This record gives sequence, structure tokens and C-alpha cells, in this order.
Amino acid sequence: MAFTAQRRSERVLLDIPVVVSGHSGTRIFQEETFTVTVSAHGALLMLETNVVLGQKLVVKNPTNSDEREVRVAYKGAVHAGLAQVAVEFAKPAPEFWQMDSPPENWNAR
Repeated sequence: MAFTAQRRSERVLLDIPVVVSGHSGTRIFQEETFTVTVSAHGALLMLETNVVLGQKLVVKNPTNSDEREVRVAYKGAVHAGLAQVAVEFAKPAPEFWQMDSPPENWNAR
């Protein structure tokens, strides 16, 4: 019997500009970057700043000026100066991405 893990909300490939801020060591940073995928529960984005698992950050969507606290859930290897970093919202926030037609399971909280 095969086990298939089901995602809390569907991922969507979407390049959205975002501003990420927080602390890196003893310095405060703010970085303009972009998403690779988004979901109602968070995003996979590219970061130059070094972050650690579990770290709290703030992500801002400049399109609608919405800001949310997120937690670093995954950090990939650095390539060309950027690392893939998965962040998750404290609670689902499908409205953060302002999509015209979000997947149906984004509203099933």
C-alpha cells in the first residue's frame, strides 16, 4: 500500500515580487526578491540573505501592501548567490497573493 501525502493547499507556479525583512545574525535586513511557487499556506522564494530553519521573517506583497509574519520551513542550497527558502504563514492567507482564480482548496480552511 503506497502512502501519498496530501498538501494542505495546492502550490501554484507564480513569480510575484515580494519584500522580505528580518534579522540575519546581528543585522536587520530588507531584501526585494520573488516567489517561485505560492500557496494559501506560504511560498517558496529566492533569498540572498542567510536565514535558518524556524526563523521568523516578515513578507510584504508590494502590490497590495499586505504584510505577514512567516516562519522559515525549508532552506535549500545556495546557487548563483540565492537559496530557495520555503516560508509558511501562521494561518492560511490565500488573499495575500491576490489571485483572480485561486485553486479551490485555498478556501477550504
